[in-house]
Amino acid sequence: MTQIEQPKVVRKKLFSPVWLLPIVALALGAWLGVKSIRESGIDVRIHFPSATGIDVGKTLVRYQGLNVGKVVDVSIDDELKGVNVDLLMDYRAEPLLRANSKFWLVTPKASITGVEGLDALFSGNYIGLLPGDGDFRDHFEAEQEAPPVLPGSDGLVIELSAEKLGSLDVGSPVFYRQIPVGEVVSYRLDPQHKVLLKAYIEKQYATLVRKDSHFWNVSGVQIDASLSGIKVNTASLASLIAGGINFSSPVSSPAAEANQGYKLYASQQEANGGVRFVLTAKDADGIKRGTDVIYRGVTIGEVENVVAESQSVSIHTRLDAPYAELLGSDAKFWREGADISLNGFKHAGRLVSGDVIQFLPGNGSPLAQYPLANTAPRLERETPIMLTLTAAENPGISSGADIRYRQVSIGKITQVRLADDFSAVLYQAEIFPEFKALLTAGSDFIAEAPLDIKASLDGVEVKSGDLTTLTKGVVSLRHSLNKKALNTANPIALFASASKADAFYQQGHKIKWTLYSDDAASVTTGSPVYYKKMQVGTVTAVDWQATADRFTVTLAIDSTFAPLLKKNIVFWQNPALAVDASLTGVKLQMAPLNGVLKGSIALAKLDGHKVDSQRLYHSESLARSQAQAISLLLPADSSLRTGAAIRYQGTQIGEVTQVVLNADLKHLDAKAYLYGKYAAPFLKRDSQYQLQQAQVTLKGVEHPEALLTGAFIAATPGNASDNSTQFTVPRLTDDYMAKDALHLLLSRNTLGSVKNGTGIFFRGIQIGQIIDYRLKDNGDEVLLNASIAARYRHLLNQSSRFYDLSGIKVDLGLFSGTQIETGSLETILAGGIGVVTELNNQQAAPLNASQTLPVYDKADADWLQWRPQLSE
Repeated sequence: MTQIEQPKVVRKKLFSPVWLLPIVALALGAWLGVKSIRESGIDVRIHFPSATGIDVGKTLVRYQGLNVGKVVDVSIDDELKGVNVDLLMDYRAEPLLRANSKFWLVTPKASITGVEGLDALFSGNYIGLLPGDGDFRDHFEAEQEAPPVLPGSDGLVIELSAEKLGSLDVGSPVFYRQIPVGEVVSYRLDPQHKVLLKAYIEKQYATLVRKDSHFWNVSGVQIDASLSGIKVNTASLASLIAGGINFSSPVSSPAAEANQGYKLYASQQEANGGVRFVLTAKDADGIKRGTDVIYRGVTIGEVENVVAESQSVSIHTRLDAPYAELLGSDAKFWREGADISLNGFKHAGRLVSGDVIQFLPGNGSPLAQYPLANTAPRLERETPIMLTLTAAENPGISSGADIRYRQVSIGKITQVRLADDFSAVLYQAEIFPEFKALLTAGSDFIAEAPLDIKASLDGVEVKSGDLTTLTKGVVSLRHSLNKKALNTANPIALFASASKADAFYQQGHKIKWTLYSDDAASVTTGSPVYYKKMQVGTVTAVDWQATADRFTVTLAIDSTFAPLLKKNIVFWQNPALAVDASLTGVKLQMAPLNGVLKGSIALAKLDGHKVDSQRLYHSESLARSQAQAISLLLPADSSLRTGAAIRYQGTQIGEVTQVVLNADLKHLDAKAYLYGKYAAPFLKRDSQYQLQQAQVTLKGVEHPEALLTGAFIAATPGNASDNSTQFTVPRLTDDYMAKDALHLLLSRNTLGSVKNGTGIFFRGIQIGQIIDYRLKDNGDEVLLNASIAARYRHLLNQSSRFYDLSGIKVDLGLFSGTQIETGSLETILAGGIGVVTELNNQQAAPLNASQTLPVYDKADADWLQWRPQLSE
């Protein structure tokens, strides 16, 4: 029976995966649409006076160097007074578009202070943006110029007020102690017709500006020329060309705030202030703005303004800061003009320049107002203070010279004379009684130079003294704040300059150190002392010790380096120029300029055992090796030079540092050093030193290294138990001219190849030489003056025979054949005389100088067989 299959019921799916694709596409399209709308940019309109320099599609908008938009359209405004520039800004620039944001066109601009918008030269003009605060805005009015402070500047902006702009301009530098710390960023006129300048101080220097800071103009060149002298002041080259501003700040004053206002003074003298007061007079005849206030011939202030009152004239006056302390409650002021009398003209220049105001200091607190008298007051002076100044030599001060304090005359030199023992110059001086308070302990007196020139990269300052300084000299008092009175009973030092005075005082705070040296020619008083190329002291004295025949060099080391002197230190003379040349190259090392001119000394620390810290070595190598000094005595004709090496079996163990001729004119005295690690065996009393030099003969070259380095000393260690530092170097060759040499007279038929210097040989060894030759009086022979070295004279006696060794002898016989006799190659080329002796000294008498001995043409065969026992 067939089984019927049951049908399967399948449920249809409610969602097909096929529908995912259109859903994703729809979502992606919606996201792209929203993103496109969001990032489509922001439309902004800016109104410019003209479209010059603006191109559609090319001119960009930049902020902090980033492109944040571009120009998409330019159109003329409705009122025909400018153009509307439409920008398309990046959607992320929305925070930059605020009510107080500023836009301006950046174009290249060159001026004497520099180049602005330099990047626009390469990328083209662009529109700058400075964000502001406020609500969002999409329309702006363009700025005529860039804002004073650029975006991102977080320094300090201050405002300066001046009567006139002068040579200042945007970009003019602002200096603090001649260091540029900022610049002028803008200027304008205020309603009172004063010039207001904004200056930007860089962040790292903003703290230098204080609420009580003073600013003054340092532009151009300031020349103060008068009959009393010429003073030329210049600031840096930048301020000379583009103008500049300088300022000073009191440390105790609080820090300045942003946009704080200051007055810009015309000069530093005005900026430093001083004290201001009012002089009252019936009229201002001869007095005007700028009239000088004079004290003892020195200008100490000026009139700033003259104001007419109902019954009188108010003269607003300023005393400069250095002289403000002279003003007291009973100070006196009077006008003074040219003095014309039967005795002549006095102050004739005032006929042109006008009157001046004379001043007499007073005591007590300053007043706000003083009367201006028409004539000088009558004064009753107290007795002046007398004192004596002393100097090693006269620095140009003569009787009648002024004694000044801050260029104000406070006394006179009344007499100049030599001390009774002629050891110093004495100056009798008197100080005016009103300046007694200036004479305090620690005060000193300085002789002023008639011409002072200070030049550097920051500027040039030339200051000349007045006529009195040039003719009689001037002495300046440097006041000490010590309240104790100066002891005027004893002579007081007069220094030739301020630097010498400071150096004198520094000596009291320095450590004295004494060195000894065999030769101190390269250092003098004032030579610097260096440690690792830093000056740590100076040479104060170089003296010769006659008893020890050496120099003592006294050093003054700064107390700061006192710990250094407790170490193992060595000193050496520093060369002005050290040259280290080898096959690998040339190395030049030059000392500092001061050391080149005066010579210098260097020091270093050495690790290890105790070293000789009192010796001044000739070089760094000798100092670091702790070399031992020795003395060598050589014959006067020795070819030894300074710097020659001392060697042992080819190794250098020392060097010669000095070679001088002895007083006996027969010897050389050489100073030498043995390197420390080699010194001990060569200081033995029986150590030997010999002079070695290159010798080129037909036999070869001896000591070829001396051809390059020159003669040197060969040393041999000794074995003695005691030491010595003095050694004698024997003569390099035998001295045939010595007094103890044996002098003989030889004769021969012809001179042949004999000449001065021809050697005399015994068994092939040279024992003498021909020192002269001449014809015999009757002309039948040639006489030869021969000299035999002293150590070989025992080899000759009455049985000796002399024969010719020169050249080649050929004996040609018909039956005997040919015989050729030759000496050594040296005698073949240079000639020579041989000598043989038959009997010993007990069998034959010695030779004497009165004998004339013949020189045979050749030696007999028997002579060459003689073998006597010759003893000294």
